[in-house]
Amino acid sequence: MNEKELFEYLKKCCYPDLEMATNKMSRWDCYSPKTHHRIELKCRGKHYDTLLIEKKKFDAIIEKCNDNLDIPIYINSTPKGVYRFNLYIAKTDWEIQFHNKTTEFKNKNKIPKEIALLDVKDAEEL
Repeated sequence: MNEKELFEYLKKCCYPDLEMATNKMSRWDCYSPKTHHRIELKCRGKHYDTLLIEKKKFDAIIEKCNDNLDIPIYINSTPKGVYRFNLYIAKTDWEIQFHNKTTEFKNKNKIPKEIALLDVKDAEEL
C-alpha cells in the first residue's frame, strides 16, 4: 500500500471527512476536522513488530496539535495491517540510531537520528 492508497482506505473505514495537508512540506499528511486528528502516514513494504517514528516529526506534530487542540495520530500500514497510534499516549523511549538520511530520494548516507520504536501491540488495528 502506498500513502495515496492508505489515505483512500482511511476515508472509507474511519475518516470520511479526511483532508490532505495543504502544504506539501507539512510535518503531517492529513487532517480530520470531525475528530480533530492530525495524522502522519507511513507505509512499510515489510512488516515490523515495532514501527519507527523520528523525534523531529513527533515534536512537530505534538507542537501543532497543542497549538490547535488537535490529537496527534501516527498511522502505519504494513503487509500485515494498518496500525493507529495516539501520540499523546504512545510509549516512546527515545534513542539515537544511524539511518539513511532520506528514504524518499534513495540517499543511503547514514546519519544519527533520534527515534522511538512503537510496538504494534500498543496500536489500534484498523
